Amino acid sequence: MTILPLDTPAVLPAMPSARRAALAQIPGNEGWPIVGRTLHILADPKGEVERMAAKYGPVYRTRVLGETGVSLLGPEANAFVLLDQTKLFSSTHGWGILLERLFPRGLMLLDFDEHRTHRRALSVAFKPESMRSYLAALDAGIAARIHRWRNRPGPTLLYPAIKQLTFDLAAISFFGPDSDPRMSDVRHAIGEMLAASVAVVRTPWPGTLMARGLKARARINAYLAEQIPVRRARGGDDLFSQLCRATDENDAQLSAQDIINHMNFLMMAAHDTLASSLTSLVYFLAANPEWQTILRDEVASIGIPAGQPIPYDKLPMLAKTEMAFKEAMRIVPPIPAIARRAVRGFAFGGYTIPAGTPIALNPLYTHHMAEHWPDPDRFDPTRFTDAALRNQHRHAYVPFGGGAHMCLGLHFAHMQVKCFIRHLLQNLNVSLEPGYQPVWQMWPIPRPKDGLRVVLGAAN
Repeated sequence: MTILPLDTPAVLPAMPSARRAALAQIPGNEGWPIVGRTLHILADPKGEVERMAAKYGPVYRTRVLGETGVSLLGPEANAFVLLDQTKLFSSTHGWGILLERLFPRGLMLLDFDEHRTHRRALSVAFKPESMRSYLAALDAGIAARIHRWRNRPGPTLLYPAIKQLTFDLAAISFFGPDSDPRMSDVRHAIGEMLAASVAVVRTPWPGTLMARGLKARARINAYLAEQIPVRRARGGDDLFSQLCRATDENDAQLSAQDIINHMNFLMMAAHDTLASSLTSLVYFLAANPEWQTILRDEVASIGIPAGQPIPYDKLPMLAKTEMAFKEAMRIVPPIPAIARRAVRGFAFGGYTIPAGTPIALNPLYTHHMAEHWPDPDRFDPTRFTDAALRNQHRHAYVPFGGGAHMCLGLHFAHMQVKCFIRHLLQNLNVSLEPGYQPVWQMWPIPRPKDGLRVVLGAAN
């Protein structure tokens, strides 16, 4: 596949009509007037992209949320856009149509040098010493929750339970163990903001999802603004307190508004994406009980009795648990699509694409390409052994993005998952009712539509 970035800015006017005309050379289908193919994407994002790719190829034109853009599919496209060695692609303007009103200037919505500066300031909250400080509270919170799950009669709706747990864990890590009772409202507000981010109606008319989302953001902002001077004065090891004291490369503290923006975004990302991935992992373990046994044996091998906290330096020993988590995220990636916008014209795959064009990558599609992942719908964590990965394209697996925008909290997510699976399998066996097959809503963040019914029993 030809990849050739153009060194000069596009000479086409930045007007959407001019871009749309220039994109007519690219095969595709823009769908209905105004809404384009938005409803197709919302209804069946995996099937929509697979059908478009089968008909038009790995570079195709489509129209989503009122704007014509281009989808670039496959590992080579992922590497080209995510590594972005010539700074062709804006994350700010890629995600902006979905997130700017609700999560403005979150880390994912910053570009290039500014992004690097803010990422460096935020990274203090994800260094090993910070992670160690989070682990004890996370471990205790998970242990207590799973102990309560042991007494649940009959089938359990797992996704709501995990979603509540991941928010509570985020609240502990982000705000400290003495989290304010107002965290319940924060959780509901984050949910309203996320729902608004993919609303078809983008104008905050009364009664719309967008109007509710913006009101929710105002509530969270007021709470955070009230807390910032308190956290700066008293200190603390929680993430919020660390951000309140964080400094940039010139040793200047982040502004209150920067802290508010980053906290809004991080709460959404840490809460919803982890809930999605943990739910899919537990589902695949329930559907593949042999892997439940393998991971339970691995947990037993580290020699930490049930009820005792796991030391941070023991987590790397749960290598098969990590492989299973990666395989769950391959099949059900927590972010099914990645948005960018071209800041200059470029060429890819034999097509010239003008400046200003929305660009979409699709991890969900890449993770199911049979040429990279044989029998792609089968759950097989051995795909992630060192030997299996040796000949795999590095960008055939991108659940956390890549390049400068690689998820800052990926190690935090892995730590929570290992801690959770350790307690789950030491205490419980998870199974599915005969014939049960959940239906997944894949966009914007995957979740089982019915909540995922599982049966929890005592561990063997």
